[in-house]
Amino acid sequence: MNTAFGQSTVLGYPRIGRNRELKKAVEAYWAGHIDAEELETTAAALRREVWQALRDAGLDAIPSNTFSYYDHMLDTAVAVGAIPRRFARLGLSELNTYFAMARGVDAEPALELTKWFDTNYHYLVPEVDGDTVFAANPAKALREYREARDLGVESRPVLVGPATFLLLSKASDGGGQPFDRLPDLVDVYADLLRTLADAGVRWVQLDEPAYVGERSEAEIAALRDAYRRLCAVEQRPTIFVATYFGTLGDALPALLDTPIEAIGVDLVAGPGNLRQLASAGPLRGKTIVAGLVDGRNVWRTDLRAAITAGAVVTGLADHVAVSTSCSLLHVPVDLSAETALDPDVRQRLAFARQKVDEVVLLGRALRNGTTSLPAPLPASPASWYDATVRGRLAALRAADRQRGAYPQRAAAQQARLHLPALPTTTIGSFPQTDELRRARAAYRAGQLDEVDYTRRMRLEVGRVIRLQERLGLDVLVHGEPERNDMVQYFGEQLSGFAATEYGWVQSYGSRCVRPPIIYGDVARKAPMTVEWTTYAQSLTDRPVKGMLTGPVTILAWSFVRADQPSADTADQVALALRDECRDLEAAGIRVIQVDEPALRETLPLRRADQKAYLEWAVGAFRLATSGVADDTQVHTHLCYSEFGEVITAIDALDADVTSIEASRSKMEVLDDLAAIGYHRGVGPGVWDIHSPRVPSHEEVVQALRRAAAVVPVERLWVNPDCGLKTRAYPEVKASLQHLVAAAVELRGH
Repeated sequence: MNTAFGQSTVLGYPRIGRNRELKKAVEAYWAGHIDAEELETTAAALRREVWQALRDAGLDAIPSNTFSYYDHMLDTAVAVGAIPRRFARLGLSELNTYFAMARGVDAEPALELTKWFDTNYHYLVPEVDGDTVFAANPAKALREYREARDLGVESRPVLVGPATFLLLSKASDGGGQPFDRLPDLVDVYADLLRTLADAGVRWVQLDEPAYVGERSEAEIAALRDAYRRLCAVEQRPTIFVATYFGTLGDALPALLDTPIEAIGVDLVAGPGNLRQLASAGPLRGKTIVAGLVDGRNVWRTDLRAAITAGAVVTGLADHVAVSTSCSLLHVPVDLSAETALDPDVRQRLAFARQKVDEVVLLGRALRNGTTSLPAPLPASPASWYDATVRGRLAALRAADRQRGAYPQRAAAQQARLHLPALPTTTIGSFPQTDELRRARAAYRAGQLDEVDYTRRMRLEVGRVIRLQERLGLDVLVHGEPERNDMVQYFGEQLSGFAATEYGWVQSYGSRCVRPPIIYGDVARKAPMTVEWTTYAQSLTDRPVKGMLTGPVTILAWSFVRADQPSADTADQVALALRDECRDLEAAGIRVIQVDEPALRETLPLRRADQKAYLEWAVGAFRLATSGVADDTQVHTHLCYSEFGEVITAIDALDADVTSIEASRSKMEVLDDLAAIGYHRGVGPGVWDIHSPRVPSHEEVVQALRRAAAVVPVERLWVNPDCGLKTRAYPEVKASLQHLVAAAVELRGH
């Protein structure tokens, strides 16, 4: 049973393909253009490509079962039989049941969607309660293990661990604690282990990242008991428990106090793990899988510093393997395609494929006891620094982050805007049609000149404005046809950013983004949104929102420079946005929305680190938005996170109106807002835009009634959960008709 682990591994790898082949295939299946067999053919080719690339790179411990059609938490739910009855009773095929849980169907809304720890990856929240009947379903893990073995790759199946799975689950009826079901779930994992062992599996990886956050003594004791039970299973694979995203704290000695054969620790995001390992004394009989290569950022590893940390671990354990700090799911696939990047930037980068090479190199160096590794790169060029920006930062005062009192602002804004009760709006984007995407691609390729491009985009803006007027919306948007992505768009117009051509990263399901790379000081070169917004405003008498992405979200959804504190980079971005807000206001724009969906996402997992983060995050938003007059209405938007954990920070943003995702979570954020006495405008989402289903008029009315029971009608806004770029116009029109009609109905009561 106790076979050698190997010298080098990764905890996971991007599953989307070099050219987003998975996205295209999945969306073609949803559209009915290909069948399930064709979809699986594409998926199998992608898996084969990954395993061959990892093997050929020299990796000697290779994971499997990290592929997913949508999400690995959803895959684990299927593997343990945690399929809610509301989906099981639909009578769909196994694949279509899976996608129904992810996306919803007319008869049932989808599972809740939220952020995977402090990343921009979204996972589906399993529904688990006392009635859930767990049952082992090892089919996917076995199929992928056998596929790899047929290629000559002896792989290590990966599953989310039982404790983390339940800690991230919710009860379907809002009652009970899923974690109380851990003993039952461990029995199912024991069945999975037996089946995998019978198939010849030597190692299995169980991911327990939930334990790098704050956990109670009872939760840690339950973790210890769970793995003691799993280790007692006869005829099981050797167990590797992987942790990542931070320091384990009290969970590390608990895991060491079990017979598990290998433990993975993140030595990038959790440097405290090295101190803990050292204080634990000799780790006899254990393999430590040392996460020395950053799996979440794109900068090259300082190999000499990494091997020094690896050497320390080598002196503590019987065996040490080198790994990425977490799955490489969070970085682009391959740097070799990025031939247009500035050479000074490019030479400092490593994407997933290059990080595998770093892991292999470090593993060999650790095995051979050598430190003959490449020297670190020279210092960044002087041109990456901006004395003007740094001077502005040094001159900032507390008053630069403050506006007038909210009651006076609210009165001034209503006198200027004349909005009805329950004003209706959308979050920003409208559907990105194939025609729009083709026009942007042609413009980038030089096949469409600027005059023709602008004309086409203006025609779309006009269509969107007219549609909103016909539907009866009160505060309009220009629809953002010119924007590729809410962060990438701004990164391409700010100094200090580099954009990739193929640097796609999965955000959720088939949704991929290309995070820009912040390598130098950030400054606004020219107005970025004023022309589009003022054109839209010229077409209507109703207020049109200026749409900006906030400083925290721009950082969170970019790959950020590592040579200065994030707080300084955030303030640099905030100053650029402050200038944009002022220019929008000077151009006559009366409402400006600065989105911060990543506010909760980037909250440190340990409470000791959270206060400092929230101070600079809130401060950066307020710096961006406090340069406008009191009668200019400032909105912000947040989505797909556990907002209760940052509810006081949301209040501290001091936005006049906060729109917030709420439909999948059944408006639970409103109770959090009420508990802190939130007294400004709020728009809880009443339509889940990440599902293709159209909410009925009655559903929207019910959602608004729930909201009105907590938020006074005079402060309540009516809006979708998020932007509409991923939706199609037929469902957008129908859903917005229901949204507006529901608001009108409630105004009459």
